[in-house]
Amino acid sequence: MSAVQVQFLINLIGPQIVKQDTIMRSAIPVYERVMVTLRFLATGDSYSSLQYLFRIPVCTIGRIVKEVTVAIYEMLKESYLKFPNTKNEWLCIANSFNSRWNFPHCVGAVDGKQVSIQNPHNSGSHYFNYKGTYSIILLAVADASYKLIYFDVGCNGRISDGGVFQNSSLHQGLEDGSIELPEPTPLPGRTDPVPYCFVGDDAFAMKPYMLKPYPYQNQPAPNRIFNYRLSRARRIIENVFGIMANKFRVLRKPIALAPETVSTTVQAICALHNYLLSDKTLKGNYIHQDLIDTENTETHTLIPGSW
Repeated sequence: MSAVQVQFLINLIGPQIVKQDTIMRSAIPVYERVMVTLRFLATGDSYSSLQYLFRIPVCTIGRIVKEVTVAIYEMLKESYLKFPNTKNEWLCIANSFNSRWNFPHCVGAVDGKQVSIQNPHNSGSHYFNYKGTYSIILLAVADASYKLIYFDVGCNGRISDGGVFQNSSLHQGLEDGSIELPEPTPLPGRTDPVPYCFVGDDAFAMKPYMLKPYPYQNQPAPNRIFNYRLSRARRIIENVFGIMANKFRVLRKPIALAPETVSTTVQAICALHNYLLSDKTLKGNYIHQDLIDTENTETHTLIPGSW
């Protein structure tokens, strides 16, 4: 983050995290509280390492990180984590997917990420996942510009991505009609109306509002073309997870905190991700072309990003 972005955060969350001096000692300044937290998110350094860098006790660092991450999420979510509330907003996302990734009627790419944690005390196998590690799950939906439009974090790692989606408020809203997607319309050159939908992988159940690839190999040519097009759109959310893990490296190692604290940490990272993408003057410092997946326009092959 640049000095301008750090100062913006300090001004924004300062009133929520400032502490008063006492007769015994001076309070840790807001600037130092923010820098401790950003250092933890950016590097994933343990509290023990941070105490030597900032000369702050481990127990105090734990309280600071929790307070600052909660403040970051609460103060940024209203402006930078907006969920589409109108059909026109959904149509804007669909038009962006169509123009940028040649996949029409797509209103978001959805996937889940395993956020590794150390096994909580007396939790047994509750957080044990299929990869043989312990984790909580971040379920997220991204638009065509790598911004998050929805996320749900905190479910234990034993549950599949599809299971987390089934229990999410997004699924509930789509099922009961409280989330209104645009009315089905024909694709270009066609007459039959086609629903607007999210795109995901095989972990998700096929629904009128959810598309996934054709399974198995050796599909006929039209099915392979469809899978290729869907993959272009679906990989957006995978790139988002890669960008976040590249910039906030606390996500690259097991986080030695309580699951509830890990959830607030991930919420702050999601808010910071959208905030950094929204700053057009400094966006290039956060995400650059080599970081994300691209396509060779001549051979139509995927060029993996550095994430």
